[in-house]
Amino acid sequence: MATDEEKQAYIDDMARSRGYVLDYHKIMARNDYDVLQATNGLVNAAYLDQRLLDRKTKELIFIVSLTVLRASKGHIQSHIRVALDLGVSAQEILEAIEIALPEAGIVAFQTGFDAWCEVVGAEGIEPSVTVHQGGSGGA
Repeated sequence: MATDEEKQAYIDDMARSRGYVLDYHKIMARNDYDVLQATNGLVNAAYLDQRLLDRKTKELIFIVSLTVLRASKGHIQSHIRVALDLGVSAQEILEAIEIALPEAGIVAFQTGFDAWCEVVGAEGIEPSVTVHQGGSGGA
């Protein structure tokens, strides 16, 4: 059985290697450390370990897959922030998110797009004519 110090060290290492820690990681560390270690091992093998794809490419793939799956905004944003920290431009991230449009549709795209807008502080152009406000939905 892991000590509290070992669990803390594990979460700290996750934060350093990933660049983020999700709420479920924190809770699992305290409540089911063994399962957290097992799932993190899979993530390390598929995502964090250096293989043929570089980390920037993996982050873009992660952002698109999370967008298509309509993951939580916070989860998508954590990967957007890591991608930006790795030197991926905001425009490159938007282009990756746009890949969701033809296959997953506008609703899935908007999930990633909204996350991206908040992280990068994107602003739109307001019409110079009077229009009815339509919100963020619709095509």
